[in-house]
Amino acid sequence: MAISVRKAKEKYTYADYLQWPKEERWELIEGIPYDMSPAPSRQHQKIARELLGQFWTYLKNKDCEVYTAPFEVRLPEGDEKDEAIETVVQPDILIVCDQDKLDERGCKGPPDIIIEILSPSTAKKDLNEKFNLYERSGVREYWVVFPLDKVLDIYQLNDDGIFEKNASYQASDSFKPDIFPDLEIDLKLVF
Repeated sequence: MAISVRKAKEKYTYADYLQWPKEERWELIEGIPYDMSPAPSRQHQKIARELLGQFWTYLKNKDCEVYTAPFEVRLPEGDEKDEAIETVVQPDILIVCDQDKLDERGCKGPPDIIIEILSPSTAKKDLNEKFNLYERSGVREYWVVFPLDKVLDIYQLNDDGIFEKNASYQASDSFKPDIFPDLEIDLKLVF
């Protein structure tokens, strides 16, 4: 989550981001760069793989698509051109049901679901900056996975545009997401 010392500008845009070395992973939140290293832990990868697999299987031949990091999500403040966008994130997992938001660069606009798997180096950013960002941007559901506690919290955007905690699930639970009522997520497999 550290901001790079060599990046001295006050605010950055997607145009700047596109010039950075491809082997480095960064996110921009309101023009501030966040280093995405170190690489996720084995436990993080296992959780991501299983959730991705359950969604991947369910979404085959449906309009929605599931993606995993690294996959760029550009979140404009208004109608600015891509290069002027100041927020580009790479959620662990995301689901997009509006095909018009997808292009060769990734997703422009809020996905329907974003899932972040917390790690010690990202927890504060995921629970604060990203929580507020996803809420402001209109992400329908924000899932936060706590690997050490084996808990999954789901926040849904209410009619006032505010995230409300909809549910909290434990490792032994199975549940059906509101957005996909005929899908059953089995957390025993996830944790």
